[in-house]
Amino acid sequence: MARKPLIGMNCDYRGSHQGTPAYAFLAAGYFDAICKAGGIPVVLPPTDDLDSIDSILDTLDGFVLVGGADLDPRRDGYMLHSSVRPMDPRREDFDRRLAMEISKRRMSLMAIGAGMQLINIIEGGNLFYHIPIDLPNALPHLDPQDPNHRHSLVVDPKSILGRVYGEGEIRVTSRHHMAIDRLADSFKVTAKCQDGVIEGIESRLDNWFVVGCQFHPESTAASALDGQIFEEFIQGVLSRWGQSETIELKVA
Repeated sequence: MARKPLIGMNCDYRGSHQGTPAYAFLAAGYFDAICKAGGIPVVLPPTDDLDSIDSILDTLDGFVLVGGADLDPRRDGYMLHSSVRPMDPRREDFDRRLAMEISKRRMSLMAIGAGMQLINIIEGGNLFYHIPIDLPNALPHLDPQDPNHRHSLVVDPKSILGRVYGEGEIRVTSRHHMAIDRLADSFKVTAKCQDGVIEGIESRLDNWFVVGCQFHPESTAASALDGQIFEEFIQGVLSRWGQSETIELKVA
């Protein structure tokens, strides 16, 4: 059996507050999905040590940029809308350094939620910062009362997501109020909601394997098909090694 690929993951961060120590954390759905798909997750805590970031990326075969709270628009020259709930600055500092290095290296990448938004920014794109205002005719993409809110979308059949879902409309877990506006030239759209909101992207570049999901295939409400996106990602990582064999997948 082929060596299992090492897959890096960033994580969330919460600073100390009223005697509670600072801590880093990650939803189990992310690393459980990578394990099931045949990879070995390696979680990176947010650090400002650039040498450490370089050193750990040297050991990894691919990376998952996970979702989380909102990216701060002020970092990209935009005003802070009242609806934006920025992620902790320590995490965002780290995530931006990390995404820049991943882009520079053209490291195999799966980007989910805020992770997809971030890699689009790093590559030169920008965002809608509040869908209800920027796209007033859009469908609901977030239900504060239901973290497993779902909506339908249409997938390009000639894409990674198309291989997973096949033709026709699908339903996915959605909990975002920000979305891609201008898509970076490095990427192409592979899935959209019927209202036009971009929900999936892939790389246009031959030397970079990227699959991005605005929706959440790692969530507790995810379907078995959603989990296959992680399998496609692991196989994409293996193809960068030049390995033709398929690694043995764990059975839940």
